[in-house]
Amino acid sequence: MLTPTLLFSSLVGLAVVCCGGALMLWRAAREERELARRRALQDYDVSAAPETGGGLGRWLHRLGARATAGRTSDSIRRQLTAAGYHGTAAGDVYIGAKLALFLLGLLGFGLLLIPAGSSFSLTLFVILFGSTSLFFLPNLVVAVQRDRRRAEIRRHLPDSIDLLEICVSSGMGLDMAWNSVAEEIRRVSQIFSDEMELTNLEMNLGVPRHVAMKHMAERTGAEDISSLVALLIQSDRFGASIVDALRTFARSMREMRGQKAGEEAERMSVKLLFPLVLFIFPALLIVMVGPALIEMMSQGIV
Repeated sequence: MLTPTLLFSSLVGLAVVCCGGALMLWRAAREERELARRRALQDYDVSAAPETGGGLGRWLHRLGARATAGRTSDSIRRQLTAAGYHGTAAGDVYIGAKLALFLLGLLGFGLLLIPAGSSFSLTLFVILFGSTSLFFLPNLVVAVQRDRRRAEIRRHLPDSIDLLEICVSSGMGLDMAWNSVAEEIRRVSQIFSDEMELTNLEMNLGVPRHVAMKHMAERTGAEDISSLVALLIQSDRFGASIVDALRTFARSMREMRGQKAGEEAERMSVKLLFPLVLFIFPALLIVMVGPALIEMMSQGIV
């Protein structure tokens, strides 16, 4: 049977493995962000930059490449791109990390549980459950990273549109205004600035503006950027004023942000109900009723 000591050791081992996997993926994400920033600033040498990091990254790349035969699905590539992993080897490293964590879970839980002499069915269940949990750990890390990037882009997009509208209104071309806003927004959001710089780099390489912006919308997965791309495409197609379109879009973005802030404020009253009931009301009850109760107990009434 599983003793408390063995169960505690298993949980500690699982926590260590999860922390190691999270640290490994965080390091890979940091290297990918630095790579994207250098690409955006056009000081990136393809032949000199390792896409898979150090020795562990290369080993995971080889493991994932053997498992997928060098063909990663489009859905995985889109998820990794939305999470900020733009490298060509990101898919293979992702699959390799999942397989490595699964094998590590099988080995670790097997070494911990098999010598304990528990029943075969229980041991097999715990080993498979723990290994499967480790297998899906990269999915959780990628999902958290993707949501964090999207939230940051949504937070800074209205201000960026305001800056873009001001630059275009002052007489700058849209491409030059886009580049200027990308440089200014880097002070508050490097993620959004990198995406704008990559879009500007695509346009400098000859990609049409609407296609480059569609690529940016696909990379980030933010619906607001897709709306901005559709607005700019319609303005170019019908010959409408880009300044008026940007001004209208910026106004709608500000209104939407105000509505979301109001919704969050309305939810706050419901969220405050639980700490009030659990913590504040009992303290008030003790303060108000406590002295009277002590006085009644001293007089023998209670």
